[in-house]
Order: sequence, then structure tokens, then C-alpha cells
Amino acid sequence: MASTYPTPVYTAPFPDADIRRMAGVNDFLLAVGRIVLVGMFIFSGASKFMDLSGIAAQIASKGLPAPMALAAVAALAEMAGGILIVVGWWTRPVALGLLIYTLIATYFFHDFWHLPPGAEQTNAMIHAMKNLAIAGAFPMLTAVGAGRFSVDGPCIMHDRTTTAS
Repeated sequence: MASTYPTPVYTAPFPDADIRRMAGVNDFLLAVGRIVLVGMFIFSGASKFMDLSGIAAQIASKGLPAPMALAAVAALAEMAGGILIVVGWWTRPVALGLLIYTLIATYFFHDFWHLPPGAEQTNAMIHAMKNLAIAGAFPMLTAVGAGRFSVDGPCIMHDRTTTAS
């Protein structure tokens, strides 16, 4: 819809100064989001390392093979994957890996569809939905990367020496 009021024109010192400023805000929010998203994975991985035999028993109760090895892999995936995303190193492949890990863990350990109606089924369903919500952030992180405030950040700098003609 056309406006009868004049639109103010802001002329920045550089043509893309506003874009750079906004990108800084976006990169900051992306860094905060990375930390909040994987904080749970880091703490959960650390607690798994402190009780590998208990985690192995849970894995064995689901009939999965090599429970002790899977417990160690789960602890390592959560802790190392979380730390890598916090610092922003190999963010895209690690986010994709944690997406797959989260979906597999949800399928095997929050399988509410196998439980009779009641409190246990409701609890498992809540945890499954929580995991799916968390898993929804990983494809976005895979798509956009870690942002400027990360170890990967310098890899995304654009060449500003070319001019449009």
C-alpha cells in the first residue's frame, strides 16, 4: 500500500553497514541459542560418564546390543557434541549428528506408544515431544551454521572487495 508520507532515507557510511550491524545482533542471538540448546546435552553427557553402568543397564533393558559401548558412545556424543556446538566448531555436521542421535534416543527410550495409558505413558510422551522440539533446532543450526561468534565464524566471511556494476 502506498504511503503519502515521505520515507526517511538513511545513508550509511558504507552501503552494507546496516546489514553488518543487524548481522552482529543475529550472530549474538545465534551464539546464545547454541549455548542454551546444548547445555542440556553437556550436563547429560557428563552425568552419563559418571554412571556408565546404570546407563548401560537402561540400554540393555531395551534389548540393544553392546550396552556398555553404547553408553560410552552416548555420553561422548552428548558431551563432545554439546561442547563443539557451544564453541562453534564443525557446527553443521555436529548439529546433524545430534539431530540423528536425538531422534534415535527418542524412538528407543521415550516410546510412549508401547506403554499402557496412564502416568508413565504421559511422562514418556512429554519427553518425546520435548526431544522432538529440541531436534527441530538442529536442522536450523545445520542450515545457518554457528555464526560469526564461533570458531567456524572466520570461515563465513565474505569478500567485500568486489563492487556491483
